[in-house]
Amino acid sequence: MGAAADAATVQAVRAWSGPEGTRIVFELSGPADHRAFALTGPDRVVIDLPGSTASTGLRLDEAKGAVTALRTGARPGGELRLVLELNQASKPKTFLLTPNEQYGFRLVVDLPPAAAAPVVRRAPQSSTNRGRDVVVVIDAGHGGEDPGASGRGGAREKDVVLAIAKKLAAEVDSQSGMRAILVRDGDYFVSHRKRMEIAHEARADFFISIHADSYRDPTAKGATVYMLSEKGASDEAALLLAQRENAADFIGGVSLADKDQMLARVLLDLSQSAALNASMSAGQRLIRRMSAVTPMRRREVQQAPFLVLKSPDIPSVLVETAYISNPREEASLRSAKYQSALAAALRQGIVDYFAANPPEGSYFAMNPTAEAPSAVRHVIARGDTLSGIAARYRVSSASIRRTNSLRTDVLRVGQVLTIPRG
Repeated sequence: MGAAADAATVQAVRAWSGPEGTRIVFELSGPADHRAFALTGPDRVVIDLPGSTASTGLRLDEAKGAVTALRTGARPGGELRLVLELNQASKPKTFLLTPNEQYGFRLVVDLPPAAAAPVVRRAPQSSTNRGRDVVVVIDAGHGGEDPGASGRGGAREKDVVLAIAKKLAAEVDSQSGMRAILVRDGDYFVSHRKRMEIAHEARADFFISIHADSYRDPTAKGATVYMLSEKGASDEAALLLAQRENAADFIGGVSLADKDQMLARVLLDLSQSAALNASMSAGQRLIRRMSAVTPMRRREVQQAPFLVLKSPDIPSVLVETAYISNPREEASLRSAKYQSALAAALRQGIVDYFAANPPEGSYFAMNPTAEAPSAVRHVIARGDTLSGIAARYRVSSASIRRTNSLRTDVLRVGQVLTIPRG
């Protein structure tokens, strides 16, 4: 039952489907009591809302996941009945959401699959001659009912970061010794905890979460790379220790259940310390590569207590790719060319990290190469100046002119400059 005792109008309905099941969201004019139950022969879920009504023409535009259709009807006493017709049995979970910046009251109906199918593949075992592929889990932020931030031109964070994530996955899969796994490959929501679980099920060597920033000042610009803050790590350590009987897979397969409190703390601290140091190392290399294709808001790895970064034994970073609230950067985020260039830069940064820090038994460990100090190239955008580019890369204007045989400081949009090493 809902917490409120009011009637409401069901104004609209939205649906998403993903590996965790199907989510149906009913938009309400206000809070309302409800009760939900499942029936068989045929399979369906019934939601009754006392004293409520439905807007004319309320329906699902198409079948989604387990739901094939929506029916509505009035019952005696002014009760509204919503019937979700299903293609498989499911036990519904329902809850009422209060208004936020984008939506009003919502009644959420989650329909988990009858039998949960595996959503990731296990990493392959090391081969004797080339080493195993390192596994990179790529997390496109938000999704489904959670659109993330929105730009003035209509771009939604959940859409642009999924496009970038897919391009990054293709880049990773094209690289010898690497394999990508996408946390989500469509428009559906995955909880933060589930994203972490997916990474552990995949035995990930690296986790990268892709986002787009937003700020009330539309001139704010630039990308930022984050890792978990010490405060966030401490909080997660306390949580895992409190639930240590369920935490076996969260410190590299070493169970905490049979350890005393002091030993459990030492094991977890060692695991977290290594992961945080690795996250910093990877973040620095990502920044170096990203600087060639996009302005960086911060040229150092930042730290914040993002929940999705709190896996204590997997190097993890979160990349805010640009400010979707900045009209120019919003246009870039929607550009396939920019998405591809950014994905390539991210892949290069990840390769640099594994070349310098090869996991035991991996392709990178068995095929060592020096971390490639490849040339950084900058594509001239509107408003770029030679002095500004020099300051951004911490080199002199004279060195840029000399490297690129420039006779003047005049630049043209689309021109590519090779940036000398500082």
